[in-house]
Amino acid sequence: MRLVMIGSGYVGLVSGACFADFGHEVVCVDTDAAKVATLRAGRIPIHEPMLDQLVARNAAAGRLSFTTDLAEAVREADVVFIGVGTPARRGDGHADLSFVHGAARELARNLAGFTVVVTKSTVPVGTGDEVERIIRETNPGADFAVASNPEFLREGAAIEDFKRPDRIVIGIEDARARAVLEEVYRPLFLNRSPILFTRRRTSELIKYAANAFLAMKITFINEIADLCEQAGADVQEVARGIGLDNRIGPKFLHAGPGYGGSCFPKDTLALMKTAQDHGAPLRLVEATVAVNDARKRAMARKVVQAAGGDLRGKTVAVLGLTFKPNTDDIREAPALTIIQALQDGGAAIRAYDPQGMAAAGPLLPEVSFASSAYDAAEGASALVIVTEWDAFRALDLPRLHAAMARAVLVDLRNIYKPDEAERAGFVYASVGRPVPGEAEPLLEAAE
Repeated sequence: MRLVMIGSGYVGLVSGACFADFGHEVVCVDTDAAKVATLRAGRIPIHEPMLDQLVARNAAAGRLSFTTDLAEAVREADVVFIGVGTPARRGDGHADLSFVHGAARELARNLAGFTVVVTKSTVPVGTGDEVERIIRETNPGADFAVASNPEFLREGAAIEDFKRPDRIVIGIEDARARAVLEEVYRPLFLNRSPILFTRRRTSELIKYAANAFLAMKITFINEIADLCEQAGADVQEVARGIGLDNRIGPKFLHAGPGYGGSCFPKDTLALMKTAQDHGAPLRLVEATVAVNDARKRAMARKVVQAAGGDLRGKTVAVLGLTFKPNTDDIREAPALTIIQALQDGGAAIRAYDPQGMAAAGPLLPEVSFASSAYDAAEGASALVIVTEWDAFRALDLPRLHAAMARAVLVDLRNIYKPDEAERAGFVYASVGRPVPGEAEPLLEAAE
């Protein structure tokens, strides 16, 4: 089938490349001529494992192409996906739908024959109704149907998620659209991936509800971690103990500095605002947003406390800037807030990240960037692990100790064992785990 993906950002590029790999003919459209030129030259503007190979293979096969000419692409399309950004709107937190609405108006002028228009962007409930109204108003004679097909891609594992999804959600109001989208996703039917057809508004809400629930799960275990620290319990064992319950599950129960990224912060906020507008406030989501915002600065206070209460005039090494590993995405990353709070306390920051430094540079003009974790640690009075990159999981602790002015290690991802860090001579702090030595007498008494 002939598919058009409006937007060649994270969602559009990954989805377009994967659809092309299924055998469809895909055109990715973007208004950014420089980005289109970059993609045509075989360079990928985002970091996603294996995406460069997927794009290259399908571009070489003639199934995947890139253009700025939306009109020509849409005229030949069976399905047009809208995969543009929906950032939080400044001032009120609602999702900014201006890019979605603009795409709907432009594509409407060029529809030819029956076309299914699909919102793949994360959009508030009722957006499909507005997209349909815009298209009908712009081109009253158009033969089309509007569907919802939210994405559930994890950055760093997006290709696997697309090709072997937990589920595919499709919201429709027109039986013709169902038949078309069944053909689009037919390769996954053969893999027996669960495909859920719903009404359009239900599909839109599923995406927000899923992200909000996962954000609440992260925030819950982070609050349990705080209690564990005060009560002398181990949050990792608590998480394992509750995660073994099939009703709860182990995923998203890793205590840390709070969630960030391109989805959870804006989607929880947008869902909260939508619920308030409908007179059905979501108090749990509101609390999740507030607790997560507060947590990031609390992690900076943890660093200061571990370092003796004062970092003024001292250097802090920060390992990890992206909101998670295997991406170059720093949007709403906890590291940004933590660094700002440490700078507010008078600390100088030297940071290292395997992929995120180019994007972080403009946002952190007073931060110096290192060439490695060991370079970052040189002369530092504290070292903070913020993102759990594989490159940080087996650091040479004695080498770090020798490089630092004071051996303080604050492990916000619980990568290292407390006794391991202490044997290397570090003052060690982690999240939701007892201080080394506190639990041993109890264990000995029990024996």
